[in-house]
Amino acid sequence: MKNKIALVTGATSGIGWACALTLAKLGYDLIATGRRAARLEELRQELPEGIRFLPLVFDVCAREEVERYLANLPSEWASIDVLINNAGNAHGLDPIQTGNVDDWDAMIDINVKGLLYVSKAIISGMTERNSGHIINIGSIAGKEIYPNGNVYCASKHAVDALTNGMRIDLNPFGIKVMGIHPGLVETEFSLVRFKGDSQRASTIYQGYQPLVAQDIADIVEFALTRPPHVVLADVVVLPTAQASATVIKKKLNP
Repeated sequence: MKNKIALVTGATSGIGWACALTLAKLGYDLIATGRRAARLEELRQELPEGIRFLPLVFDVCAREEVERYLANLPSEWASIDVLINNAGNAHGLDPIQTGNVDDWDAMIDINVKGLLYVSKAIISGMTERNSGHIINIGSIAGKEIYPNGNVYCASKHAVDALTNGMRIDLNPFGIKVMGIHPGLVETEFSLVRFKGDSQRASTIYQGYQPLVAQDIADIVEFALTRPPHVVLADVVVLPTAQASATVIKKKLNP
């Protein structure tokens, strides 16, 4: 992977952070985006020696910022080989009749429009070179609907549909497109969903062993190291304790 470039969105924590480190260990030079500059600098300190690093601080749902940063990359960073669309969020867990419209906007803006904005900026270079690999991080919520998941599930169903659409449209250019749809992964996800309520967020992962961010990064590594004629198009990954979005085997409290 030497002399190849990977771009990871939402690299300041969780799956994005783990993917960024894994790609760097594979030898990819790294463009990492996020909204927290300090966290990107912390990521820099974790990278192996000799890996080039370009941190970009912007919000993927801000179209003008995405275009400004990604349309004006220095020439030595312009040929992106791998795009990991990881940035996303969940806000609230309310039934549709009492949902917060601001929460709806936030999820659609980042999970759907943000993915599109970043992809649009990168795909043109891939089609010119007739090569590239795009990996969209979705969710089990993109395969199933669960109570009170309404708009979040809709946004992740959109990610699944866009991934499949990309694979079809980019097929003539030899570009690989993959969707990874994790179940329960212990990251900052629930803390964001419950708006900083750490106690409520922690209960989501109690009584069983959830996935961790590195589990997803390991799948990314496997996908990127397959031969040129192989693409892992669609992967759903769950912790052993989880059978579906709503069926989870938890240990009872003693």
